[in-house]
Amino acid sequence: METNQAKKHEEQIARANQATEEGSSRIKEERFRLRYHLMPRTGWMNDPNGLVYFKGSYHAFYQYYPYKPSWGPMHWGHAKSEDLVNWTHLPVALAPSEPYDQGSSGGYGCFSGSAVVNGDSLALLYTGHVSGNSPVEVQCLAVSTDDGITFAKSEANPVIPGPPEEGLFGFRDPKVWKHEDTWYMVIGSGQEGRGNVRLYASSDLHEWRYVSIAADSDGSQGDMWECPDLFPLGGGENHVLIVSPMNMGATKTMYVSGTFDYEAGKLTTTLAERLDYGFDFYAPQTLEDDQGRRILFGWMNIWGATMPEQQDGWMGAMTIPRELILQPDGSVRMLPVPELETLRGERYEVESQVIEAGTELALRGITSDAVEIIALFDADAATEFGLKLRCSADGSEYTEVGYRAADRTLYVNRDLAGLGDGGISEVQLTPQDGGLLKLHLFLDRSSLELFANDGEKTMTNRIYPQPDSLGASLFSRGGNAILRSFVSYELNAIQ
Repeated sequence: METNQAKKHEEQIARANQATEEGSSRIKEERFRLRYHLMPRTGWMNDPNGLVYFKGSYHAFYQYYPYKPSWGPMHWGHAKSEDLVNWTHLPVALAPSEPYDQGSSGGYGCFSGSAVVNGDSLALLYTGHVSGNSPVEVQCLAVSTDDGITFAKSEANPVIPGPPEEGLFGFRDPKVWKHEDTWYMVIGSGQEGRGNVRLYASSDLHEWRYVSIAADSDGSQGDMWECPDLFPLGGGENHVLIVSPMNMGATKTMYVSGTFDYEAGKLTTTLAERLDYGFDFYAPQTLEDDQGRRILFGWMNIWGATMPEQQDGWMGAMTIPRELILQPDGSVRMLPVPELETLRGERYEVESQVIEAGTELALRGITSDAVEIIALFDADAATEFGLKLRCSADGSEYTEVGYRAADRTLYVNRDLAGLGDGGISEVQLTPQDGGLLKLHLFLDRSSLELFANDGEKTMTNRIYPQPDSLGASLFSRGGNAILRSFVSYELNAIQ
């Protein structure tokens, strides 16, 4: 017999699905629609949620508002893929419908969380957020028994009815995993100006006990840690914690690597570092697939940014999927998954050559707005060198990716990139062995993702050039640059 709770949720899901269909039919403008990234059919998308490999498919849920291309009461959108490349949109998975996740005004909704495989079913754990409630944030459970298509909220919700103590700044974004026979959950929080992560444990996903503060800010790492994700990486007791700190200046996402003691519930830190050095990377989440890979998606936008695609009826996108690799020193590299190579179309190659100081070499084989580029340079031959992408015919619009040899700085300059925000994102980067600099770029209409020196540093940025700004060139300043190799591929649109 269907309960009143289930009926209310089904009604809200039906409304959201109808809004998705109607909204997507109205989107006609393609100028910023990405060709090979996961993005909403209509409306607003932010944090990736519930990334999971389940019954042979990758599932990606995400924060979603189907009614407008701006933030609103949060739903969970849903898509799945067989190959991490081509995505099928599925019905909305969660909608606010209960007193713990639906309010009459202000901020409310089914906030971020995670998905886990529990036997033959798929379970979602999420934060119910209602700004008028006390407490504002509680943790909730929803379960699917039809292979992850529809989800029923637990009658026992909220399964964690509030924070473990008073005075916390935030209590949200549960990330759940299983270690041996126990489920563990980390929740983002903050206290007395220091972000931290709270650890819970359970035997059945329904009853949870508070364990500890698993990790804590050193006082300079933001006052609340959103979207925590704690996972094993690299074997042994090695674990990595990813968080998105609030109020930490330019650092919007960081990772902490070290060893995790399940008995004590504590992460002992080896290294803490920014995860991505671009402007548009937030709230990443990971999954482990059937090959044992740790794969990450991030929200390819940032709060407070100008978002020109809103004018076209949609907003938000996920990054390309990235595999995480732990290095011996505790640092983490991000690499594009090899499945993306299936998108490669026409190949264009430039032979090794010198680019004379003060000149530009036109890359006439690049004529698309969806391109993969792999370029290898001598890092010290010129004072400054790199690429210009999405160039207008008159040279007034372009995005510059460059390297300054003197201070070992890699940068992306989007001051002349078109609509949207300008700014220069930078990171220190030492050349590879042999004094080489390797740049691996993914350009997709309104996005640019840069992987430098085999994923040692990454930068993720949105750009909004005119559709006919399709030129590209190599440049050198203050000496002759030496190009060792260059290859690009036009990338096909996903299905």
